[in-house]
Order: sequence, then structure tokens, then C-alpha cells
Amino acid sequence: MRLHDLKPRPGSKHRRKLLGRGESSGHGKTSGRGGKGQSARSGSSIRIGFEGGQMPLARRMPKRGFNNTRFRVSYLPVNLSILNNFDEGSIVDIAVLKQAGHATGPSDGVKILGRGELLKKLTVRATAFSASAKAAIEKLGGTAELCP
Repeated sequence: MRLHDLKPRPGSKHRRKLLGRGESSGHGKTSGRGGKGQSARSGSSIRIGFEGGQMPLARRMPKRGFNNTRFRVSYLPVNLSILNNFDEGSIVDIAVLKQAGHATGPSDGVKILGRGELLKKLTVRATAFSASAKAAIEKLGGTAELCP
């Protein structure tokens, strides 16, 4: 195969719609813009949700209740099975987990969850622990320490 043999997948390339080429073309006269009005004019663009000066639906609807999104504490989840990747007796903290790529993204901390089986004695320092994860770590003689 050579560069001149390459072709786009069938159906991936489309002809540009030719506008204003006579009434029989199907795209003549108003060129797909309908009749008169703001959207028929050149350079016309109306922002999403704009209703011509009428109060938009999003502002007409009543706002009720409490939304916790701004105040929510979000943790990055790390399961017990992932902790088996670290050496026996080592200290696993948030920095180590992030460096290993097990806790990535914006968050308020790391929470250790009890999914999977822990096989090694570790000292784990995290922002939060589930009850089952804490029990599993301490069952093997490790320690689960809370750090802010």
C-alpha cells in the first residue's frame, strides 16, 4: 500500500450543499433559510435559549430547594485490591497513590474502599476509609491513619 492508494472510508466524505442554484435544485430562492425574519438575514446568530426578548424558560421556571454541588466533598475512590501493588510494610499515602496513577483528578481527598482483598500488611494514610476497608487493613496488622 502506498500513499496514493489511501482513500477515505465510503460515506465519510460529503459534497457541500450548493445553495441558490435555481428553484429546481431544491435549495434555490431562500436557500434553506425559510421566509423573512432575523434568521433569514446574513450574519444572523441567536444565542441558545433566546426567545426574542421574552423572559426565557430557564428564568421563568421557579427555583426551589437546595443544591449541594458547591459544598459537596468529593473523594477519589481507591479499592483495597489496588493497595496490593505496593510492597509489604510500606507507607501508602495520598502522594504515593497519585504518583502511581491510582488517584487522579480534582478532589478533596482520597477514600479507601473495601472492594477486593488486601494481601499485604501496610500503613495506609488517606482522607477517609470505609468501615470494611479499615477492618481489612487492621486485620492483617496494618494501620489505617486519617490525614487531612
